[in-house]
Amino acid sequence: MIRLYGFVEGGLRALHLEVGGEATGPEWDAVGWVDLLDPEPEEKAWVEQVWGIEVPSRSEMRELEASSRCYQEQDSLHLLTAFVVTDPGPARTVDVWFNLHRGRLFTVRPEKLSPFRLFRLRAQSQPEEVREPIDIPLGVIEAEIDVLSDVLEASYARLERVSRSVLTEGARDLEDLLEKLAAEEDLQGKTRLVLLDLRRSLSFLMRYVVGATSRANAIKGALRDIESLTSHSGFVFEKIKFLMDATMGFINLEQNKIIKIFSIAAVVFLPPTLVASIYGMNFRVLPELAWPYGYPFALALMVLSGIAPYWIFKRRGWL
Repeated sequence: MIRLYGFVEGGLRALHLEVGGEATGPEWDAVGWVDLLDPEPEEKAWVEQVWGIEVPSRSEMRELEASSRCYQEQDSLHLLTAFVVTDPGPARTVDVWFNLHRGRLFTVRPEKLSPFRLFRLRAQSQPEEVREPIDIPLGVIEAEIDVLSDVLEASYARLERVSRSVLTEGARDLEDLLEKLAAEEDLQGKTRLVLLDLRRSLSFLMRYVVGATSRANAIKGALRDIESLTSHSGFVFEKIKFLMDATMGFINLEQNKIIKIFSIAAVVFLPPTLVASIYGMNFRVLPELAWPYGYPFALALMVLSGIAPYWIFKRRGWL
């Protein structure tokens, strides 16, 4: 899907132009942002033909090295940055490609992302904040920072519920809690990865917008927000680590209780087994064999020999 936007009437507006054919005329000159959402090969080829750029595929975007994610050419500014997606399914990161080419911005993203929707809403309510194509990646990154802030707040709220479940003895499923903690740890790892990637992208854009005071101040503010979120993420990581250690400790305690029960059972049944083994030997002469009360005596001896270890354990407080 290809979406076209232009700076019309002092703000960023969607342009309803027919894509796939000739892109000539004054209405096409107003195009300032070409947004490719999971583009088909034909759509990529059309954009490359009309504007003379090379649109990377999803595999090419994944294969770019860290040193190649932000670079500047003679008439283009390339920026590849990661965004975190938490819904639907488990948390994952997706790469978004920004290319500022001859006064136009081209973006390639594999799926719908909430920061783009938030940026468009802000651009409609605050048109003075988006005056040129360079303001678009800055606005989208700022929206992503807000999304990450919400992700961290939601994650902390979930951890509070998990914490109460872990520390409340009773009907708790420790394995389920451990799975939830592992999912939160994975989310925090991806969140920190995206924060580091956004910091690198903003630092690169800072060199590009040197001299533009308002944009430079916006980037500095975004960098301060990233530093704050990174510290918050570190705190959440520590809480996850503590809860994981506590959960594993409770699991070990439960396992130790089970092993303790089996150990006591083995000790309790060992003396009766010994008595039964003695009187089960096939010797010709066993004094108790001819005794009328030999059988009741052996049974009583087995019962007493089993009760004695249990009484000793109970008296010493081992049970």
